[in-house]
Amino acid sequence: MATKAILHPLVSPEASAPPGWPQKLAAMAEEYVLPGASAFSAADTVAGGQDLLLEGPVRLKPVYGKGGHGQMVVTDIQALPNTVSQLSAVNAPENGFVIEANLSDVDTYTVGQSRLPRCTVSYCGTQFLTEDNTGGPAYGGSELTAVLGGYDNLPADILPEEMLQAVRYAAGFDDLVDEYLPGLIASRRNYDVACGRAHDGALRMGIIDQSRRVGGATGAELVAAEVLVKDPDARAVRARSAEIYGDEQSVPEGALICFQGDDPEVGPLLKCAFVEETIAR
Repeated sequence: MATKAILHPLVSPEASAPPGWPQKLAAMAEEYVLPGASAFSAADTVAGGQDLLLEGPVRLKPVYGKGGHGQMVVTDIQALPNTVSQLSAVNAPENGFVIEANLSDVDTYTVGQSRLPRCTVSYCGTQFLTEDNTGGPAYGGSELTAVLGGYDNLPADILPEEMLQAVRYAAGFDDLVDEYLPGLIASRRNYDVACGRAHDGALRMGIIDQSRRVGGATGAELVAAEVLVKDPDARAVRARSAEIYGDEQSVPEGALICFQGDDPEVGPLLKCAFVEETIAR
């Protein structure tokens, strides 16, 4: 329930799935996501990939993957079984894979809410990439605009229309989650919304990930919430989270350090967050 798997329907009605799989949610969410499917076996992943490859390149994603790590793009149907085997060697297929249309020239927006004991903070912003310690692409942080209250309080007069559309996608999917996952308690709801070019050149937008856990943008959410709660004149706050790889790490002045050290999976890493601007009422 807390992974990107619930964004897409199963490959087929006969495909394997965990007990209690929310089939109605995935079916109703198609207008908010990219073309794709969720699979919980290697065979179903191959079958779903073959269907989607008829429309263009596909991206395969382990549902527990974070920060873009472990994803693979397939352009040739003949290479698909081998790619699925490579992914299955390090990710148990029964945990789930997402098969999704691959976009190019992508802008990724971050939209979400932190529902705290005495307030709700809503935010939207953009993600940016960096190079990890192997030289590969990885999540590098998010720049957020945050407000107290619901999504309607986000300042439409200063935000670009494409970002506001991403907010509408996230809010629409979140409403479906509340409807089709009754009893779900999630104090943090975060959605990544991609906008880019499909294989046919058309511009497409869709949610590509959803998270209920502490994530890459959480530090920015927290430092923004602190300012919003303490400053009654603050209409909105722009805050930034950053993930910096390598041994030479410069901490921005006044930043909240979330992690600094040698991560056992990715090596030397600094995670921090800081406020960039307070927007007065």
